[in-house]
Amino acid sequence: MAYIFSTMVKRIVKLSKSNSFFLFGPRQTGKTTLVKQSFSSVKSLYLDLLNTELFDRLEQNPNALLDILSLHSDVDWVAIDEIQKLPALLDVIHRIDNENKNIKFILTGSSARKLKRGGANFLAGRAFRYNCHPLTFIELKDQFDLQQVLQFGSLPKIFSLKTPDKVEFLRTYIETYFKEEIIAEQIVRNLRPFKNFLSVAAQMNGQILNLNKIAKNVGVEHSTVQNYFEILEDTMVGFMLEPYHQSIRKRQRQQSKFFYFDLGVQRALLKQLENTLSPRTSEYGNAFEHFIILEIKRLIDYYKPDWTLSYLTTKDNAEIDLIIERPGMKSIAIEIKSTDNIMTLDSSKLNATLKLFSDLKDFEYYIFSNDPIEKKIDDVFYLHWKDGIKNLGFF
Repeated sequence: MAYIFSTMVKRIVKLSKSNSFFLFGPRQTGKTTLVKQSFSSVKSLYLDLLNTELFDRLEQNPNALLDILSLHSDVDWVAIDEIQKLPALLDVIHRIDNENKNIKFILTGSSARKLKRGGANFLAGRAFRYNCHPLTFIELKDQFDLQQVLQFGSLPKIFSLKTPDKVEFLRTYIETYFKEEIIAEQIVRNLRPFKNFLSVAAQMNGQILNLNKIAKNVGVEHSTVQNYFEILEDTMVGFMLEPYHQSIRKRQRQQSKFFYFDLGVQRALLKQLENTLSPRTSEYGNAFEHFIILEIKRLIDYYKPDWTLSYLTTKDNAEIDLIIERPGMKSIAIEIKSTDNIMTLDSSKLNATLKLFSDLKDFEYYIFSNDPIEKKIDDVFYLHWKDGIKNLGFF
């Protein structure tokens, strides 16, 4: 069912109106729409490097940007889309920024990989950085539908499509990622093992990574798998959740978990889009956990508290899904359950979690679920996930 258009959604991210900035995010997360809406009332110039004629002109001579701006001397803001396609342009922008304080730049892109690997000029750190994600439940408000988001994710375009078109859109999204991010930018030389890796990474989503096992399944070296995961992080289609330990050094020696940036994209890679997710199944539970972690990560990016996310596991495989460290505040331990009746959970597994909670000192303890009835047993708060997220301290 089509029930919303992205232009109707008020995004949470607040862009600076007084300082140049980068806006990074995966394709189709609404970066261009956000910029055009946020700066509709100011004099601005929009340049899209996907425009072949413009790209060819600036690639041959980055200083041609000066000629373009000379024809638009009245603008206050210059937005350049897909800046990662032409890192050399940043040197020219830096020079303009030094010489003309009246012009500010908005630089958007779907990947920082080419910029970082090429030693690109990030405007000497003077430009702010923002990230743009798929839509959150807070942005969608009363138009949010948990089942739809678990099934198809929350890229803005999804909400204007009927179900068959949602499936086709997500399949096309994956192919576009290959063509425009991987092939066009020559990020990997051999595409077949990378495609296989994406599917394996989707199967391993939310699990503790065994890089040697993944390498064996894909048929590449351990170091190649490490590089592949770096590609996914740099192109912003996934992120690592590190293991919790009070020692930073010991964290670095343990294995992380990997999560794709959108549930629909992950399910497309698994070829599961046409399979309905049913409550009280392991697939539904995994998707629900993935969803909660994505929501919290996105809100941290938008509201910008200096919080750190991790997970906790023990030698006997007892686990807490999410640890949130909040400087100046108590850290939070969260177990995520998809049930709508928390009292029906396996008591032995729940008791193992509660034992882990008790071993963590100076923490707040939560269990997030679909159960609408709030409870507090001993020191543990049992909250509906919406109330739980709102209780974390973002607002």
